[in-house]
Amino acid sequence: MSKKRNQSEKPTVIEEELNTIFSAEFLEKTAKETGFIIRNRIINPLVMFWTLTFGFGVQHDRSFAGLHRLYENKAKIKLSRSSFQDRFTPKLVKFVHACVLHGMENIMQTPNLKLKDKLASFEDILTQDSTIIRLNKKLADKWPAARTRKVAAGVKVSLLISAVADGPKRIALYGERTSEVKTLRIGQWVKDRILLIDLGFYKHNTFARIDENGGFFISRLKNGVNPLIIKTNSVCRGRSIDIKGMRLKEILDKLKRQVIDVEVEIVFKRRKYNGKQSKDVKCFRLIAIYNIEDEKYHVYITNIPADRLNAEDIAVLYSARWEIELIFKELKSRYGIDNLTTSNPHAVEALLWVSILTLIVSRRVYRLVYSANLEKAPRYTHLRWATIFAEKSLELLDDILDYVGIDTEPMGLFEIFQSQALDPNVNRKRLMDIWRA
Repeated sequence: MSKKRNQSEKPTVIEEELNTIFSAEFLEKTAKETGFIIRNRIINPLVMFWTLTFGFGVQHDRSFAGLHRLYENKAKIKLSRSSFQDRFTPKLVKFVHACVLHGMENIMQTPNLKLKDKLASFEDILTQDSTIIRLNKKLADKWPAARTRKVAAGVKVSLLISAVADGPKRIALYGERTSEVKTLRIGQWVKDRILLIDLGFYKHNTFARIDENGGFFISRLKNGVNPLIIKTNSVCRGRSIDIKGMRLKEILDKLKRQVIDVEVEIVFKRRKYNGKQSKDVKCFRLIAIYNIEDEKYHVYITNIPADRLNAEDIAVLYSARWEIELIFKELKSRYGIDNLTTSNPHAVEALLWVSILTLIVSRRVYRLVYSANLEKAPRYTHLRWATIFAEKSLELLDDILDYVGIDTEPMGLFEIFQSQALDPNVNRKRLMDIWRA
């Protein structure tokens, strides 16, 4: 049974924060604008929103039946299972997606982290990557899987993560067969920001466009690329080999330097325009750092000048790409984004966005917690935080609903038994029916 709040008790900072971002007024207005709710007679958009956010990804029972029971308890109504499932329509998808966009916009408007030291002159560090979510094979016509001989379905979730906001800046869903490069669209938004680019997004034309829009990038160099060295940024002691005018592969195995920091010339093809494709040349910075464990050089390409970040800084900064892998792990292991067994395509899309919503809400609460204890902030790791957040999600759900004046006392046990113990299959034949009056 939930704990009732004393009317004189001040609400916690968590409840205030979440109800400011996703206020009752915003949720009701958005539900009506997207067509999800016409009249609040059966489905309450506020209860539905918070029930989905705290009831799908963070709970062990991620089924429709579990969500249905949770909604009934919190809304205090009796609702048939079919009536609840019928709410998973394109209109619900629009509603939840609009809430995700609203949450991300709020995150980007109120960042509380800043880049420090050598990175202070940059606006942000951004990382983009994608993960594949396997779906019910009945959805193969809508979302066909790639590289498989069996009938399978999958959707690609693409994230752009901001270091300053400590969360997602942009999210999109694509078919699994969509190439990574097509999920990254470069524009003026990259100005003064550093993009950490995975090899799946490697394209010299992309690097050129980032540079031309005033942005910066760091990427590992593709194996087949062999650029011409036109200048060295570091001077080696002793009788060093003059590598200017040589190709990278000519010298990489011959040198015994720990660090190679040079300017290189890259020849690449521009995008087609009016049916024609022209060649272009760009100068970028190339860094190779010898890794003792791998016994080979790790090679990076960037446009960040040597007077802003040295070679070692570039290598360390690129390792921050690991953060996006942790976010995908958080989404999958904690918020149920890869636990979509339904064959209803609208339910799949809605629950994908619900998982992202849970991440956004979790990160907002996380920010409040570590900001109140900055001395120990590094010890609040994201994955440990997600575990604790999931464990306490139903308590938080009650507190949020209580804050907006919704009675969080559950239905009476007799009503719960009457409603939820009833077999939803009306026409099912039961063995003892012919023997009992």
